[in-house]
Amino acid sequence: MNINIGISNRHVHLKKEHLDILFGLDYNLTHLKDINQPGQFACKEKVTLKTDKDIIDNVRVLGPIRPYTQVEISKTDAFKLGLNPPIRKSGDLKGSESVTIIGPNGTLTLDECCIIADRHIHITSNMYKELGFEVNEVSLKIGGSKGGILDHVKLRVADNSYFEAHLDTDDANAFLIEPNDIAEIIIKK
Repeated sequence: MNINIGISNRHVHLKKEHLDILFGLDYNLTHLKDINQPGQFACKEKVTLKTDKDIIDNVRVLGPIRPYTQVEISKTDAFKLGLNPPIRKSGDLKGSESVTIIGPNGTLTLDECCIIADRHIHITSNMYKELGFEVNEVSLKIGGSKGGILDHVKLRVADNSYFEAHLDTDDANAFLIEPNDIAEIIIKK
């Protein structure tokens, strides 16, 4: 079975209290464009990430507001910032890395906010059942001149999902993947 690939660049999800610190009291995110996952969007707002070692400017904020603040970076970004964030699913922040987030109106340093997102596939529960999945993890076969197999691709089952594989920029660059390229799902039993 084939699936489209979406590539996630570094980005930040903010909770309301942190949005207000970074951008000003009662600030509302500015919608730039929808992303494929229903209800989610890229914002015009950007922040700077800072550690003792280095900074990364122009990091996109994604909406809508979440119940937690999360910074998602690649391993390449982690090297630049001098961090060693865990590979995790969204929202699993316990024991993750600390980073300072700088906005136009304020700065905050969070002890547990920074992760490398795991490779994953968004799939609805109906599609999961219809396709007969009995696993929580699959592999992706990537074609092309630098093709290969990506293991440890988690299945994220939620009713409000757009069927798509999400990889970070390091995975995409290693296999010369472009947004909307196609991969084959391999189920290992």
